[in-house]
Amino acid sequence: MTDAAAGRVDVHQHIVPAFYRDLLAQAGIAEAGGRELPEWSAESALELMDLLGTATAIVSVSTPGTGFLTDPGESADLARELNDFSATLTAQHPGRFGYFATLPMPDVTASAVEAKRALDELEADGVTLLANNQGVYVGAGGQDELWRTLNDRGAVVFVHPADLPAPAVDGIPPFAADFLLDTTRAAYLLVRNGVIRTYPNIRFILSHAGGFVPYASHRMAVAIAGDTGRSPLDVLDDFRGFYYDTALSSSPAALPTLLAFARPGHILFGSDWPFAPAAASQYFANGLDSGVDPGVLRAVNRTNAEVLFRRLTGTPAPTPARPAPLRLRQTAQRAAARLVFKLVQPGTD
Repeated sequence: MTDAAAGRVDVHQHIVPAFYRDLLAQAGIAEAGGRELPEWSAESALELMDLLGTATAIVSVSTPGTGFLTDPGESADLARELNDFSATLTAQHPGRFGYFATLPMPDVTASAVEAKRALDELEADGVTLLANNQGVYVGAGGQDELWRTLNDRGAVVFVHPADLPAPAVDGIPPFAADFLLDTTRAAYLLVRNGVIRTYPNIRFILSHAGGFVPYASHRMAVAIAGDTGRSPLDVLDDFRGFYYDTALSSSPAALPTLLAFARPGHILFGSDWPFAPAAASQYFANGLDSGVDPGVLRAVNRTNAEVLFRRLTGTPAPTPARPAPLRLRQTAQRAAARLVFKLVQPGTD
């Protein structure tokens, strides 16, 4: 571990409280994403953090969240219990833990109510939204009540994949490929349906380097532009405006792609522990440590997160704006992009 790796902030670490594991077991759920539910304790989390040089972990509940419960009231109750647990964990270990609150989606109204409670009263660092909940995707219509609540608070939203709303393919565990598609679908809808432009104070973090987003962004931009009439460059700018974590993604192929695509300051460290075992977390952390220069490494490990989470600095987190030179350059490019797009999409205006 290098000096630039010390003091990491891990934005992608999970908790599996005993009461939650018991509820999942009662529902016949023994795995998530094709992996057996891991053991978890605060002590084992701190041990892993010390191994990786992590100062603070912003923890969250992974799939299935509360979505395995069919009764909306039970789902809302479980979200409250999980958030109370997370707030207590954070208070018991000052400086070591923060948390993203669990919301009982797809119930938008109940989720807005719990978001207010968690952010205003429990001092959550943001909220977790599974990319899809019972087949309803983040970014789909009918979610404005929640977006308004989060936008008014300048909230950070951690988008984490869930199992696709379709049968898994035999021999392919969902975490290996389906999770990446699930995140990509949510990002696509958030951009295509204008959520991130309508609610600009929300900062979205995409798990696992955004799934397929950096690699497929231009392809998706052409599709969205054809569907909406927007400039492909505007669409690409929206995709670049997401934050991206490095969980399971600091490989020699994936990391350079992410660094080339994401807006400066928008890459954050993530481990995905305990669903990713310690050896895997260490492997990808080492890939990050050896794959970038010290200045970039310090930013990914900590300073980028300090912009988002006031817990880390004790000051309010500002809403990042695009640098003026970038805005001017992109404005100058858009007219040419529209002309090129008309050539490849005849009949568009």
